[in-house]
Amino acid sequence: MDLGLENRTALVLGATGGLGRSIAESLAAEGANVILSGRSSERLESVRSAIATTAKGRIRSLVADLADPAAVDAALAEIKADDLPDILVLNGGGPPPGPMASLDADSLAPQFRAMVEAPIRIATSLLPHMRDQRFGRILVLLSSGVVQPIANLGLSNTLRLSLVGWAKTLASEVAADGVTVNGLIPGRIHTSRVDQLDAAAAKRTNATIDEVSAASRASIPMGRYGAPHEFADAACFLCSGRASYITGTSLRVDGGLLRSL
Repeated sequence: MDLGLENRTALVLGATGGLGRSIAESLAAEGANVILSGRSSERLESVRSAIATTAKGRIRSLVADLADPAAVDAALAEIKADDLPDILVLNGGGPPPGPMASLDADSLAPQFRAMVEAPIRIATSLLPHMRDQRFGRILVLLSSGVVQPIANLGLSNTLRLSLVGWAKTLASEVAADGVTVNGLIPGRIHTSRVDQLDAAAAKRTNATIDEVSAASRASIPMGRYGAPHEFADAACFLCSGRASYITGTSLRVDGGLLRSL
């Protein structure tokens, strides 16, 4: 299936590792021009060089710290001076684990800036171009916690749900302009973040990491963690012209983990 991504330009936030990097690799393999964004110029250059070896389109990098509004504005100014994105993948690292009952309220504002305010600021700035050309794709990487809250990830459960409400509202406002807004929900996709969460759970429960990961895999009907490329393939479809009648929804890529309808 030709996804029609050649000559499209995609901005991928959090592209230096994990799910963001996998999505950037898949978009580049499909022929899209990809702007990789992250906080570290060194890591960005390493990823850019690696992806560029097999990419069909242009690959460039953009340094931006989502926790710093001034840095976000500077990155947006740089984007607007070059090739404006048709596709926006909103991705960012998760906040530290912990229960809500003992949440340090002072940690809420900086996490909100990075996880909610910055993605919305970027999307709002790039929307006029998408609407003018009658094509745009905004994809929000979420968490299974927006459907079924995850124990000890209270802050993530809370903040990611803010993006669900924003995306659903925006989707209906821009649908007639050819712009789609969707979420993508990972289950246990095997990235370093999952390894970190397994390690934290092991420490909290006095179990070994192997015991925690084995129990986690046993809870998934497919009996395994997902591979990053499996998640990225779903992202590419939602970012493509083939998904033109899908908007305002969230797709689960979880091996059947979530039991709710």
